[in-house]
Amino acid sequence: MDVPGVRLRMLLARLALEAGRPVQAESLIDDLWGEEPPSGAAAALQGLVSRLRKALHGVGSVELAPGGYRLPVRPADVDVHRFEELAGQGRRELAAGRAREAASLLGAALELWQGPALADVLDAPFARNAATRLQEVRAGVVEDRFEAEVHLGRHAEVLADLGAAAAERPLGERLAGLRMRALSAAGRQSDALAVYEEMRARLGEELGVDPSPELREVYLSLLRGELERPAAQPAEAPPSRLPASVTSFVGREDEIAALARLMTAARLVTIVGPGGAGKTRLALEVAARDVAYNRGRVWFVPLAGLSEPDRLADAVLGVVGASDGRLYDGGGQPRMTAADRLAELLDVGDAVLLLDNCEHLVDAAAELADALLVRLPQLRILATSREPLAITGEALCHLGPLALPTGEPDLAEASGAAAVRLFVDRAGGVRPGFTLDESTMDAVVEICRRLDGMPLALELAAAKLRSMRVEQVERRLDDRFRLLTSGSRAALPRERTLLAMVEWSWDLLDEAERTLARRLSVFPGGAHLAALEAVCSDASLPADDVLYVVDALVEKSIVQQVGDRYRMLETVRAYMADRLSDAAEDIAPRFADYFLALAERHEPLLRTRDQLAAIAVFDAEQDNLVAALRSTLAARDAPRAYRFVRALFWYWANRGLNTQLETFMGALLELGDAVPPEARRAFDLLRSASAAREVHPARLLWITQRAFSGELAEPADSSDSHLRLALTSPDPWQRATANWAHNFTLVEAGDLEGGARAREVALRGFEEAGDRWGLVMSLLALGRVPSLRGDFATSIAAFERAVALSVELGTEEYLYWTRNRLARERMRGGDLDGAHRDLRAMLDRAATSGQRRREASLQFSLANWQRRAGRLEASEQTLDALEGQVHRLPYPEQMARDLIAGTRLMNRLAARSAPEARALLPRAVRPNFTRAQSNGLAWAAEQVGELLALEDRPAEAATALGLSEAIRGAFDEGEPALRALVAALTDRLGPDGYRDAYAAGADLPRPAALTRLADLTAQPAL
Repeated sequence: MDVPGVRLRMLLARLALEAGRPVQAESLIDDLWGEEPPSGAAAALQGLVSRLRKALHGVGSVELAPGGYRLPVRPADVDVHRFEELAGQGRRELAAGRAREAASLLGAALELWQGPALADVLDAPFARNAATRLQEVRAGVVEDRFEAEVHLGRHAEVLADLGAAAAERPLGERLAGLRMRALSAAGRQSDALAVYEEMRARLGEELGVDPSPELREVYLSLLRGELERPAAQPAEAPPSRLPASVTSFVGREDEIAALARLMTAARLVTIVGPGGAGKTRLALEVAARDVAYNRGRVWFVPLAGLSEPDRLADAVLGVVGASDGRLYDGGGQPRMTAADRLAELLDVGDAVLLLDNCEHLVDAAAELADALLVRLPQLRILATSREPLAITGEALCHLGPLALPTGEPDLAEASGAAAVRLFVDRAGGVRPGFTLDESTMDAVVEICRRLDGMPLALELAAAKLRSMRVEQVERRLDDRFRLLTSGSRAALPRERTLLAMVEWSWDLLDEAERTLARRLSVFPGGAHLAALEAVCSDASLPADDVLYVVDALVEKSIVQQVGDRYRMLETVRAYMADRLSDAAEDIAPRFADYFLALAERHEPLLRTRDQLAAIAVFDAEQDNLVAALRSTLAARDAPRAYRFVRALFWYWANRGLNTQLETFMGALLELGDAVPPEARRAFDLLRSASAAREVHPARLLWITQRAFSGELAEPADSSDSHLRLALTSPDPWQRATANWAHNFTLVEAGDLEGGARAREVALRGFEEAGDRWGLVMSLLALGRVPSLRGDFATSIAAFERAVALSVELGTEEYLYWTRNRLARERMRGGDLDGAHRDLRAMLDRAATSGQRRREASLQFSLANWQRRAGRLEASEQTLDALEGQVHRLPYPEQMARDLIAGTRLMNRLAARSAPEARALLPRAVRPNFTRAQSNGLAWAAEQVGELLALEDRPAEAATALGLSEAIRGAFDEGEPALRALVAALTDRLGPDGYRDAYAAGADLPRPAALTRLADLTAQPAL
């Protein structure tokens, strides 16, 4: 593609050299303009980035990431990095004495060059040194390739090129030595001696030095006639007995390395995995890289089409004997058995026999392998099977799905996952031009995830792109067995459709295994042995047999064992669910009973010192619990469904799963008259609480707990009256929760001091109960007042403890919430370095775990840190990037844009740009009026005060600051910008004048203060 403009090409080259790593804006400015950057260099860089994005449209993009700008590419996508990788591999092969492999790799590296390095951007300050280094590396690669070619006896082919290279590098002693070797091998000893004399004279004249010891050694060996003369080696490899691949091999780098180690340490290696995992293709790739392959001593025996175990040895002999030109000895020789003949033919030294698809002949394959290994000490066997051969000395390589993207990946991360790479590669084959970009990424990632990253399933899905769009394929995966039926006509029948692949495994199971396999399909989250014994056993499958049967299913790759849990791949589970339906076995009631009992047994522990253990149980069984709940709703069993909701709601609250309660509450109420009266009363109370405009999570969750406590007698029961009774409850958790909610009520009414005792009682109660979640919430509330007073030692200590408890609790939402609050407090206290460490840690955690929405929302905190650090331009760039990611933020799009406007408002105020700040004000404060929480509304009053001061309206500014106290109950003395503003206003108005103007706002009743604030910000009255 053509990138117009030298400066654009410079920027593209600079980012490409980093291969996906971010480059700071300051570094880019230095690298593009050097010591004389233009005025407004940051804006000029932004303009370049914008133009480059347009130039790359449809091909690539430039992203603003933490740490700077980046080009979302992998090192393998950049010729420079690919060149250096190939060069390094070639150099290692050469050092190991593998000249043929070295020559191939080094030649491939040199083919990537299409002219001098960075030729069209050499004027860039960064380019000259980089180009010089690359040219030096290339020169070394050229010499390495010459050495490999000379070792292969190809001296005649490289002599001319050696002469040309020597002319370019007349002082290159290594080149001189290689020329001498090549000339000597060609029988031209006198010319070789002349090369040495020329080099000796040139070194003496130009550098005043003698030839190096290495070059002198070549010269002396030549004089003594001891210089090695390698014989010419044939260029072609030994005859291949492996089927040629018709598609590229993707992924499995770790497995290839592991198998290479196993093949040197064990004589029988079996690749074990479920159908469609790519066992055959991996085995062929490993065999082709084995040292025996280069000697022509690898035999591939496909067994999928063989159905008779007693013909296995003949089938293997048909492959091995064919390479020998005869199957059995003829004439008068005694007739040999197939096994005897095999032992004779394979007695050739180090060799590899690849037995592919052994699972339906596993006993015969094990017997033959054992016999051959005993008789032939240098034979190695590589097998593929859905279950081990289970003989002494066998080493296993368990093959699972290809790597999948985690969390919410960006384009670069998605394209780096092996499953995605395979799908895109095969999709490009059936639909030329198909690429992974922002328009296709979500659908491709979802396809890969729902198909478990299994290669055959992904290839079948990619084949559907002949006639469907990728989004259409993704939407139809619920009917995957009907959809994925377009495999290669040349493939084995069982590899042409997804259904046939799984049926092959089903056909190999005995009756007990089939029974457990289909019943295990009701567990979407996998299961412990105890759950399997309770739900899946009956007269036909006794509980005592379950362990042995599930172990057999693990051996046959139908079930995966992860720790002490058993689970199925989603495709296998879907097939087994169909078989369960065909068998007309209704085990849903047993499944629901088991998990309802488990939830009700562990739910009370969520509010005790055993909280973490209880949460771990709910975490592990979440998918099963939701499936059981859905099954009770499907059966219209309203009482049991209500018990499920009641047992799960507090776990959902602790884990931040806020939509679950609403979803299942609505589904339950759709059951009409079957819904228990207590359920209706509880849900009515929840609805009334949710409808209130100023309900904080503290109060809402207390009401929620109250609704499900079982003590709500009548619909008219007043939650406020019960709150008053709960304030003195003997139960520490009830008392703590009620005081926590009571504190919120007082604080939202502007009575910060009145809530002090409630906050302390709540903290003590949660400590007594051992509830970490309650402690986190209490500590956040406790740190608020000292923060407003500027007592940062106290507030930071509270927030640090809240962070530590959030780590123990393991809820990501609360961990980010508390650490973000801690970072903000450090900023307010002037510890910008500590705040940046907190932000960096959160951003890294979000990026590592693929939490793109979390990572995007943290950009608000980063922009605020940049403003406080005096980097307004960087803060604006961060907000610009956020504008392009509003769809990733965990808010409605309009609210996200308003929040961005709020951060820009603070930037404009810091830049003392009153007109721009005035224009932003209505949008910036709108979310605070929508949520109607005191702290946010007080912030709005503070921003109005700063703006009025900039507009030279000091008395009105002081009054606006007073409004913040009337709304919140206290002025924010901990905010550095406000302390500076108060000092400036006091200087302007005088102490008495400021005090009077401030009191005009602070002395207003809270409703009047809110009305005044609404007028000042053009918002509807609350």
